[in-house]
Amino acid sequence: MPSYEEVFRASTDDPEGFWLSAAHGAIDWDVPPTRALDSSRAPFHRWFPDGELNVCHNALDRHVAAGRGAQPALVYDSPVTDTRRTYSYEELTHEVATFAGALKGLGVGRGDRVVIYMPMVPEAVVAMLACARIGAVHSVVFGGFAAHELAVRIDDAAPKVVVSASCGIEGARVVPYKPLLDEAVELSKHRPDACVVLQRPQGPGELTPGRDVAWADAMRDARPADCVSVRATDPLYILYTSGTTGRPKGVVRDCGGYAVALRWSMEAVYDVGPGETMFTASDVGWVVGHSYIVYAPLLAGATTVLYEGKPVGTPDAGQFWRVAAQYGVKTLFTAPTAFRAIKKVDPEGEFTRAYDLSGLKYLFLAGERLDPETYHWAGELLGIPVIDHWWQTETGWPIVANPVGIEAAPVKAGSPTFPLPGWDVRVVDGDGKPVPPGEDGAIVVRLPMPPGSLPTLWNDDERFVSSYLSAYDGYYLTGDGGHVDEDGYVYVMGRTDDVINVAGHRLSTGGMEEVLAAHPDVAECAVIGVADPLKGQVPRGFVVLKAGVESEPAVVEAELVQLVRDRIGAVASLKDVAVVAALPKTRSGKILRKTMRGIADGREEPVPSTVDDVSVLDALRPVLRRRPS
Repeated sequence: MPSYEEVFRASTDDPEGFWLSAAHGAIDWDVPPTRALDSSRAPFHRWFPDGELNVCHNALDRHVAAGRGAQPALVYDSPVTDTRRTYSYEELTHEVATFAGALKGLGVGRGDRVVIYMPMVPEAVVAMLACARIGAVHSVVFGGFAAHELAVRIDDAAPKVVVSASCGIEGARVVPYKPLLDEAVELSKHRPDACVVLQRPQGPGELTPGRDVAWADAMRDARPADCVSVRATDPLYILYTSGTTGRPKGVVRDCGGYAVALRWSMEAVYDVGPGETMFTASDVGWVVGHSYIVYAPLLAGATTVLYEGKPVGTPDAGQFWRVAAQYGVKTLFTAPTAFRAIKKVDPEGEFTRAYDLSGLKYLFLAGERLDPETYHWAGELLGIPVIDHWWQTETGWPIVANPVGIEAAPVKAGSPTFPLPGWDVRVVDGDGKPVPPGEDGAIVVRLPMPPGSLPTLWNDDERFVSSYLSAYDGYYLTGDGGHVDEDGYVYVMGRTDDVINVAGHRLSTGGMEEVLAAHPDVAECAVIGVADPLKGQVPRGFVVLKAGVESEPAVVEAELVQLVRDRIGAVASLKDVAVVAALPKTRSGKILRKTMRGIADGREEPVPSTVDDVSVLDALRPVLRRRPS
């Protein structure tokens, strides 16, 4: 078996040959590509430009055709509803083909968009794959987002159909989705032709005549649809990510490059092959769920676990171990936040003793920085490799990881290890010049990025360039800062923009500020992300009230917390807003958010030379240092 260095060198010396070989070896093509990379419109690089395929066929039908239709494809485990069901590849293919026929019956065709607003239920996976089957473009919206956020995405994607559920379940709480869907459709300028609603017994919703169709009725009346061949460069999905202006960015994922990259990553990075089981404890609304709950495991012919529950409290802190033991999980992938939650409830790991975890070989963690304490605790508890790895919604699959399927490297706590084949990672200063080993700078990726990464933003090439490619010529700006040590290990230290990481979810502080600023009593505001031992980061808001406002500060603070919850959703986790006399600023009027964040995190931040009024910053220090209850 070739070493990591040999594989990485092959990907950099001859990237087209490397990825063309990967494409031909693991993917079924209707029209096999003869070229790997088209850079004729650089920086809009496209992979496998003359290839045609269907991603759903590669995820389902080809495994059935190969005689493995009886193998488990999808395991649904829901402790919150006490439901467990296993779908074979043959059963899942039939469900997907039938719902694809239902979408066709509603007028959905190749290139049309379908917004999916669902909890962690098998129908969400079925809907995603059904879109892929007929060449439609899905856009999954996390079920925790409020009506306003859903409406923004409906307007941008302009879907022909919205697929939703009547409710979701958060722990012991039933969250009605149908009223949020109805409100979002009313708020949006674009009107979908139809809404398909999965009626859940925990909270049925009232259907709107002439627009809404019950999932069961749609399935009963549908004829199964065949796979539609599409170009490798056609979009598979749009996934919205928080932008620094509060306006979401529609990350586009193409079909061919994504399929090739994910298929390659399953064995090279996660060491999961056909017939083995991967449990990714995330949500289908996030990129991790798209890539490693739905598409990658099925492309590899593996079994994937869809878990509707929490790491703790549904009902206990042993559920991850139960799932791993019950379904023979080889690789578990989740966020560090989940393990911090488990550690808080069960610091001695007592729950692991009730289950046979001998089949669990790897724990992968991503979505936020893995702190050394959590890394050591998890490794000592499980006695298996704990693999930190780093990637983004935009990249679709890992940038930096320890590729255990190729060659496992010695681990350094705090580092996700080395760049994966295809990723040319650099650390540069403000002028774009490389920094010495150990020195922090901006982490960038040399263009072209490998297959699977975003080719552009939905209907916004200009914003794609301005957001990611304009800072450093020839490089993709990750928005993260860090350094590379003398041994080549990459250390990712945190965001360099206003997007914070709350329990693995990227959220825009700028978007929260827009909500706070909309309150009639607020003159100006700032939201910063501060370190949190459980969630990695949490947002804290600071507002200055307009002169003459007679409302009690405590009342305004409570209203602002609720306003963010209503406009963005509970996922924002903004629970602490403080009314202050003034915000510290530079002489040019910029709020000193970085300085505020450092003080709130307990650092002795020097007073910037550009500060306008030192007394304002000094007055704010006690508020920043106060730990929210």
